[in-house]
Amino acid sequence: MRDERGNVHIGAIYGLATLFVALAVGVALFGSRVDAATATEPTHAAHGATSTADHAHELTVNMPTTRKAFLDDPEDLVAVAELPLIKGVLGYAPNVAPPVDRDYRAHVEIELEVTEEVMRLADGVEYRFWTFGGSVPGPMIRVRQGDFVTFTLQNHPSSLMPHNIDLHAVTGQGGGAEATLISPGQQATFSFTALQAGVYIYHCATAPVGMHIANGMYGLIVVEPKEGYAPVDKEFYVVQGDFYTKGNFGERGLQDFDMQRAIDEDAAYVVFNGSVGSLVGENAIFAETGDTVRIFFGNGGPNLTSSFHVIGEIFDNVYVEAGGLVNHDVQTTLVPAGGATVVEFKTDVPGTYNLVDHAIFRAFNKGAVGQLVVTGDHDHVVFTERTDIRPYVPADGQ
Repeated sequence: MRDERGNVHIGAIYGLATLFVALAVGVALFGSRVDAATATEPTHAAHGATSTADHAHELTVNMPTTRKAFLDDPEDLVAVAELPLIKGVLGYAPNVAPPVDRDYRAHVEIELEVTEEVMRLADGVEYRFWTFGGSVPGPMIRVRQGDFVTFTLQNHPSSLMPHNIDLHAVTGQGGGAEATLISPGQQATFSFTALQAGVYIYHCATAPVGMHIANGMYGLIVVEPKEGYAPVDKEFYVVQGDFYTKGNFGERGLQDFDMQRAIDEDAAYVVFNGSVGSLVGENAIFAETGDTVRIFFGNGGPNLTSSFHVIGEIFDNVYVEAGGLVNHDVQTTLVPAGGATVVEFKTDVPGTYNLVDHAIFRAFNKGAVGQLVVTGDHDHVVFTERTDIRPYVPADGQ
């Protein structure tokens, strides 16, 4: 099953993954029949009110009691059937999904298609990506805290693999992964309430999970706080990912996934938005002097932590791990694999500002670099270009 490098053949990986998924689906279906045959009228007991005798042989996990804001307001008690129905609008990187421009809870419908496509990884280099929505990262999903979301995942008939989705914004079994496990040519639907505000990764969680993520199956779901984010002039969507190819960085042609390299965390590529140069040159993002800029930044992984930095800028605000804690005046922020952040800053002077993973060889040798081009008026109090250059002669003449 292994080649001379010790790699598991890609066919064997597909075979094992298909067997695992078939077993998982079988167990799920069998379990559903058992549940249907033995279930009595459901009850919704409060925490701690369930009879000990009813669960004598179950594993009990003591969960901390946390404040769920969706129960705090009268609007959150409105029945789902009475909520206004809204079709979710997705945003494809580097463009964000539109901000939530409402002050009420809604029933939001989201549809997302999985496709497997050969696309550009670098100049002269192609890769068979597994995608949400035909792009890497997958499109941004954006809802409001407290929204009831009906989510449909579709696996295109041309796919070779089963897929699913784990949304980190979901409170429930597998983040929706078990509910959405589908073969090519199937679709599945489940629902959830967006309980907590934040910016969350979503990713495929079908075995082998690391391989699905490494092939590009990740994106961001933004759950805006009820009061919304403060208005800014520009918003952008950027997600970092690490790729593991048989060939080294820049080796031309269609590259296959290298499982052993992924296990060793020896990334051939570390990139923003799915490919080298996705945010450089004509693909750069743009702002003007005086703009306030917000970047929703995620890290799909599957392995590497990002040291996100914009060269020549200081983050005025950093939403630490994309939650409710806000830090200020930050130069570089860590974003774990499977995590996210939100950074905000004002553009004071024109220039080309490089977005990098400041584990710096990843930027200049593996592809993790982008560009924010700022145009507009200069402010020579804030920054001047070079005003002088001349030979330097040390005082001792040496």
